[in-house]
Amino acid sequence: MKKWLLTLWAATLVSAFAPFAGAHAHLDRALPAAGSVVRESPRELKLWFTQRLESAFSEVRVIDAAGRRADKGDAKVDVDDAKVLRVSLPKLAPGSYRVKWRVLSVDTHVSEGEFTIDVAP
Repeated sequence: MKKWLLTLWAATLVSAFAPFAGAHAHLDRALPAAGSVVRESPRELKLWFTQRLESAFSEVRVIDAAGRRADKGDAKVDVDDAKVLRVSLPKLAPGSYRVKWRVLSVDTHVSEGEFTIDVAP
């Protein structure tokens, strides 16, 4: 009888917390798109995530081939859509740029990643 109750208790716990298991904010898409080549320098970079973000703990950086920061340093979560992180860009010279992001979703999980974009000559 005790084994049956223990099994029922464990199953209840697992089902109660299962919805939270995959709740990290993952990158859904970006504009310019990850791995893309653009003909003109974009004025901003926008990242869409699968969860709402905590603005105080979410960031994105655009880094040039020399390792220098290439964005304007004004990354912020969009006030109208807390799943969107954006940063302004100056006119980027032709070349390859690395986009590095680190976000905290409202469920307190941290996600991070990176991708490249290229500006064509």
